[in-house]
Amino acid sequence: MPRVKVPVEWQVATDERFRRIVAHGSAWALPELAHSVHVEVNGLAPDREWFYRFRYRNDISPVGRTRTTPALYKSGGALAFAFASCQDWASGYYPSYRHMADDDLDLVVHLGDYVYEGGIPADGGYRKTSTPDVLRKAPQDLERWRMQYALFKSDLDLQAAHARFPWLVTWDDHEVKNDYAGTQQEHAGDITELRAAAYQAWYEHQPVRLRSHIYRRMRWGRLAQLDILDGRQYRSVPPCGWGEADACTGGYAPDVTMLGFPQEKWLFDGFAASAARWNIVGSNVMVGRLDHDGASGNRLWHDAWDGYPAARKRLTDAWVNHRVSNPVVVTGDWHSTFVNDIHRDFDRPGSPVVATEFVGTSISSNGDGEVYGPYYGPMIKYNPHIKFFDGDRRGYFRCTVRNDQMTADLQIVSTVSRRDAPESTFASFVVESGKPGAVKA
Repeated sequence: MPRVKVPVEWQVATDERFRRIVAHGSAWALPELAHSVHVEVNGLAPDREWFYRFRYRNDISPVGRTRTTPALYKSGGALAFAFASCQDWASGYYPSYRHMADDDLDLVVHLGDYVYEGGIPADGGYRKTSTPDVLRKAPQDLERWRMQYALFKSDLDLQAAHARFPWLVTWDDHEVKNDYAGTQQEHAGDITELRAAAYQAWYEHQPVRLRSHIYRRMRWGRLAQLDILDGRQYRSVPPCGWGEADACTGGYAPDVTMLGFPQEKWLFDGFAASAARWNIVGSNVMVGRLDHDGASGNRLWHDAWDGYPAARKRLTDAWVNHRVSNPVVVTGDWHSTFVNDIHRDFDRPGSPVVATEFVGTSISSNGDGEVYGPYYGPMIKYNPHIKFFDGDRRGYFRCTVRNDQMTADLQIVSTVSRRDAPESTFASFVVESGKPGAVKA
């Protein structure tokens, strides 16, 4: 593309063949933003599907499908959504997205690690697909980050899932640098410049609003409220050490935060005002405690909420104090599956269970290897609030929310070494309204 702005036409219709166009317009695609276009369409009727497309000169895009949420006052109904994370391109194909695109979902929630920050092998890793030499080195500037997104988004099954459903997206660490906190990373120090380039490329390539925080709220009538968090940009440097380390008193300091205090206030105010039957929080990292060594010590993974116990306690207190109806957390990051009871205070294991957490595995990261099963498996016995664990299967969760219950089906694929790998339901769970904690179905 030339370094000039160009007009891109857009249309929204009630049907896939565009016989009834209900909205249309033109948007400028700017070279400063990689000629990306972010269109916000107002005035569409609630609770129905729509089709959209773009045109630049004589080129017309494939047709996308989306839908509007039910009216805010509408009760009942159902919400079907999938949540996914962790899709390293070189670690495997994305057969899960192929199956997802054939499903009948209302929404996809992506919880981070959409791209990874490393260089790409010449043979494409698991994919055995030759890649250009320019991709060997890790992204350090904006142009190279754009190439990373172009490579990941070249996957046809990922494209199909984007075209089929609206997405709610947040980010985690690998969109910038492993385990970073705010503008700091353990080995790299200050990463402000790298982060700025990575953030811009993310914005250019993701379905997000023209101007907004990464964290956002979506209401599905009176059935569900979804709060999608930004757990990277505003967090404090973990006070007790990076990664795996012993707990310490520093994590309880009142100025240590996972979300930053403006986002925390936004979240808790949203809890207080919520009239929804189900209140779902999308978190990039695990809320539940994962004790690594039981009674013999106090070793935790400090990149997760375990590194920020006071912030977690403020979260659980907010659920209780605001009498939040049916809080459920959906989480990415771990390349493993956990189903957790969330206690009000993990320092008091006998404290009440106040919420449920589903931690999804990866779409492709770690490939078909057995990594986290052998690592985390021996720890599960020290954590009775972890009701289910699986370490090394690839896939995603498919969730259905109704007034009386929420179901979560763990959808796994047999391999990520090929696009057409079959899918199966490995386990299913139910959360009954008014009863925090999941039960295996």
